[in-house]
Amino acid sequence: MAPRLIFTLMNINIDTNLLLSLIVGVFVGSASAYIGSIMVLKRLALVGDALSHVALPGIGIALTFNLNPFLGAFTALAIAIVIIWQIQTRTGLPTEALVGLLFTVSLAIGILITPEPELLEALFGDISKVVALDAVLAMIFSLVIFTVIYRLRNALVLDLISSDLAKSQRINTAKLNLIFLALVAIVVALGVKVVGTLLMGSLVIIPAVASKNLTRNLRSYGVVSACFGAMSAVGGIILANGLQLPPGPMVVLVSAALFIISLFFRSR
Repeated sequence: MAPRLIFTLMNINIDTNLLLSLIVGVFVGSASAYIGSIMVLKRLALVGDALSHVALPGIGIALTFNLNPFLGAFTALAIAIVIIWQIQTRTGLPTEALVGLLFTVSLAIGILITPEPELLEALFGDISKVVALDAVLAMIFSLVIFTVIYRLRNALVLDLISSDLAKSQRINTAKLNLIFLALVAIVVALGVKVVGTLLMGSLVIIPAVASKNLTRNLRSYGVVSACFGAMSAVGGIILANGLQLPPGPMVVLVSAALFIISLFFRSR
């Protein structure tokens, strides 16, 4: 009620769906970019993009049975994360290779089982259909992501520098990677409502890369990435609403514009 009261006092007309879309966009955009800052440093930027496609079968099933797409996406991603972690632990195969394997299989299954009318929504998202539950889930899980990444940041950076060094400090790197992949799964599941499975990777990668052009230390890098993510989501949603265009692609274009601008102010 408070945000609506503020807009009313400012004589700004804003409908409930747009307000909920903006709330979801701010939290999901900032959380995606924040975790993306770690993924870029770990050279796993494309993993977020590939994982978003893994969610497609779950989203297709959820839309078919009129369930919340977040539940379907998260279920599919949770199963995929456990499979990836188990295979990686047993074989030592690279994470990106295993994600690529599941990505292609899941994409094929998702296209086969998702009815054609729901396929476009699954691929490109439809944030105009968000409800209050989506906003609550976005706020809760985004705050969880911020909190956990903040607490694990030192361990993640140490593992980034040297896995052997992290192990010498009694850091369970296998458990650390599982937690990190679980957080990526959560943020991807949240983001499919904003930009869909096809474009989710951009919400993770582009704001983080733009932030890297402007920052010189890890602390500010994460914060600026989160700000750019929120700006991309809000700017894209507002432009899409005004121009009557799909919000997913507009969010991506706004984040791309921020990246181009960052090139002119790149830190030396």
